Amino acid sequence: MASSLTCAGIIWAFLSFLCAAASCVGFFMPYWLLGSQLEKSVSFGTFRRCSYPVRDESRQVTVMVEQCGRYASFQAIPSAEWRICTVVTGLGCGLLLLVALTALMGCCVSELISRTVGRVAGGIQFLGG
Repeated sequence: MASSLTCAGIIWAFLSFLCAAASCVGFFMPYWLLGSQLEKSVSFGTFRRCSYPVRDESRQVTVMVEQCGRYASFQAIPSAEWRICTVVTGLGCGLLLLVALTALMGCCVSELISRTVGRVAGGIQFLGG
């Protein structure tokens, strides 16, 4: 297993992967904001929500759905700001994963990552962050 990375490059690759994985898990988990509504514990993030109110039209009451799930559509996300946050955070996670997986491949493949590619990858990581 030949590598063109230095010791610092190998550490960068593994830390990049750990940070990208943590960012993606944080993006998909619905525990950004916690609170209560209708005497039930609720939580939501930009992408998912748990224990949310739904209007029951047959009985004309609001009931709590006690399960976690994604929003039904992109337009169902509560506000334009949350929609923008969902897109920006998702793109950032994608960029971080791209760089991290490329860096991990650089640990195994000789001459995959040069000094220029490393600098470009660092810039992409900065943009993703």
